[in-house]
Amino acid sequence: MRQQTFADEAFERYRKVTRREEFLRQMDTVMPWRELCEVIEPFYPKPEGAGRPPKELEMMLRIHFLQYWFNLSDPAVEEALYDSRAMRRFTGIDLGEMPVPDETTICKFRHLLETHNLGGRLFELIAEYLQDNGLKISTGTIVDATIISAPSSSAQPVP
Repeated sequence: MRQQTFADEAFERYRKVTRREEFLRQMDTVMPWRELCEVIEPFYPKPEGAGRPPKELEMMLRIHFLQYWFNLSDPAVEEALYDSRAMRRFTGIDLGEMPVPDETTICKFRHLLETHNLGGRLFELIAEYLQDNGLKISTGTIVDATIISAPSSSAQPVP
């Protein structure tokens, strides 16, 4: 995540940390981003020639998870990224430096995961990782994705 600037704080004196922002902060901390990117990297396009270079892999993966956690389509996540400071911060997008990836770029990334059957593997890794750390993700609408503490499956039932 990018560091906060003076402008971020100076002009938002009465800002409140939202549930969405707190959820994304927690996910930024607990998700094994490097390991997840390593699963995709062999299939991800490499910058070649004079064409437009591909977007950063981790940024695209984070966008993909935003879609999953908040039940957003390709065009909806593009709009949400322009609209939500918390989502831009989570993905590392600074509108002063770069535009949000368009819905076609987002769609192509999703299709890359589908073509190589990576989506299921990524979510399995995440589920295992979160379970090992006593967490569970509950999906929902853009306002209610939450992290839920979940007891270990090896925990003994209380009589």
